[in-house]
Amino acid sequence: GDSERLGAFLAASGAEVDDLTRAAQDPEFLGFVLDCLLADEAALIEACAALGLAPEMPMRARAGLPGGALPHWT
Repeated sequence: GDSERLGAFLAASGAEVDDLTRAAQDPEFLGFVLDCLLADEAALIEACAALGLAPEMPMRARAGLPGGALPHWT
C-alpha cells in the first residue's frame, strides 16, 4: 500500500509489478523481500503489525530460505 516503498523495492530488485506474483514462488526472491524488510525497521514494524506477526517472525522465516543461515564466527 506504500507506493514509495514499492518503487524503491522494485528499483532494488530489478523486478516489475507484473513479475511479483511469479517471483513470489521463488525462494531466493522471497529471501530478498525479507532482506529488504529486515533492513528497514519502520517497515518491519508496520508489516508485522498489519499481519499480526511478532517482530522476530520475519527473521525466523528468512533463516529458512536460501542464503538465510547466519554466519558462524568461530
